[in-house]
Amino acid sequence: MGGNEQKFIKEAFDTNWVAPMGTNVDLFEMDLKTYLSNNVHVTALSSGTAAIHLGLILLGIKAGDEVICQSLTFTATANPILYLKAIPVFIDSEIETWNLCPIALEEAIIDRIKLGNKPKAIITVHLYGNPYKIEEIRAVADKYQIPILEDAAEALGSSYKGQKCGVFGDLCVLSFNGNKIITTSGGGALVSHSQNIKSRAIFLATQSKDKAIHYEHSEVGYNYRLSNISASIGRGQMEKLDEFVNLRRKMQNFYKQLFENVKGVSVFEVPNEDYFSNHWLSVITINPSETNGIDCDDLRLALESENIESRFLWKPLHMQPLHKDFPYYGGNIAESLFAKGLCLPSGSNTTEEEKARIQNVIKCLFKNKIKKKIKVKSLFPKRQRLFEDNMLVNFFAKNRLETS
Repeated sequence: MGGNEQKFIKEAFDTNWVAPMGTNVDLFEMDLKTYLSNNVHVTALSSGTAAIHLGLILLGIKAGDEVICQSLTFTATANPILYLKAIPVFIDSEIETWNLCPIALEEAIIDRIKLGNKPKAIITVHLYGNPYKIEEIRAVADKYQIPILEDAAEALGSSYKGQKCGVFGDLCVLSFNGNKIITTSGGGALVSHSQNIKSRAIFLATQSKDKAIHYEHSEVGYNYRLSNISASIGRGQMEKLDEFVNLRRKMQNFYKQLFENVKGVSVFEVPNEDYFSNHWLSVITINPSETNGIDCDDLRLALESENIESRFLWKPLHMQPLHKDFPYYGGNIAESLFAKGLCLPSGSNTTEEEKARIQNVIKCLFKNKIKKKIKVKSLFPKRQRLFEDNMLVNFFAKNRLETS
C-alpha cells in the first residue's frame, strides 16, 4: 500500500457502495483501460482465475473440448479448463522466454487435428512477468484459426515492442491477488476487444440475470464481479504501478550485480530490447557442476535459516498428479528449469537492510561452500544452523519438495 487507497475506500463507505458494483469499480476499469490501451474493454472480477474461467466460457469451451496450455505455470492457469470438463493439452517451454514453445505448439495442433480433436483455444502465459513470443505464437494461432486466451496475471506493467501485455490475446486476463505487482487483496480482470464481450462477461459474472421484472435465469451464472471496496484499493494501487515496476526492476538489477561473478548462476533475463519485463519475480538457475555442488536446495535452505523465503519454480503442470493422464508435447525444458531454478525475494517494498541480509547469506554460502564444502554458518549465532553437504544433496535429489 502507498497511494490513495484509504481515500478511495472512505469514498466507498461514505457513499454506502460496498457491493460488487459502484463508482470505484467503473473508475478502476477505466484506469486499467487507459493504462493498457484505449482500444480494449476491461471487466473487473473477483480473481484472475475467475477471469480465465469466464474467458474460456466466452470462447465457447465445453465439456470434451481440448484447450492448449503452457505447462510451466501456476495451476490456476489450467484449473478452469477442468471446471468446464474440457481437456488440457500441455506444451513445453522454449529456452529464451521460458514460455510456450511455438514449435511444440504447432506440433501439438497438427497431431491433435490428426486425432480428430482440433484444440478450441490456446492459453498463453507471461511467466514471472516476462512476455512470451507474441508474434510467433500469434502466427501459429492464426494459421489454424484458434483463439488465444492471454494469461497476463504476472505481467501487468510488462510490454512487448512498446505495447503493454494484457492486450495481445483474443481475450486477456489480469490478476490483483495479494502477491501481484498491484493488489486489490483478491481480484482480477478480463480484457476484451469488444464492448459486447464486456457486456456478456458482466452478465455471466452477475448470476446471468435475464431482463425481466422478476429474477429470470436461462443459463448458468457466476458471482464473479469485483467489490467496490476492492476496486477502491485498486484505484490507489494504479497510482503507484509504475513506481512498483521500477522497484521490481531494481531488485532484478540487484541480483544481476550480486551474481555477476558467481560461475554457474544465471539470472533469468528477457531475450532482447523488444521485451520489457516488470520482473514480478527475479529468478535464477544454478548449475551445480559449475558451483562445486551448490544447488537450489542449498541456497533455499541457507536463506530459510535466516528467515528469508525463496521458492522453487512452478512445477510443470504435466508433472503434477492432477494432470498426469493428459497429453503433453515438447521436450524437457520446463522440467529442467524446475530442477535448477529458484525464485528469490522480489517485493517492491524490500528495504536496503533486507537486501544486505540476502546478499550476506548468498556470499557466505558460495564462499564457504566452495572453499570448505562442509557447512554454511548463520550470520546470526543464535540461529546458527549446520548444513551437511552430501546429506542435503542426496536427500533433496530423492525427495524434492513440491511448493506452489
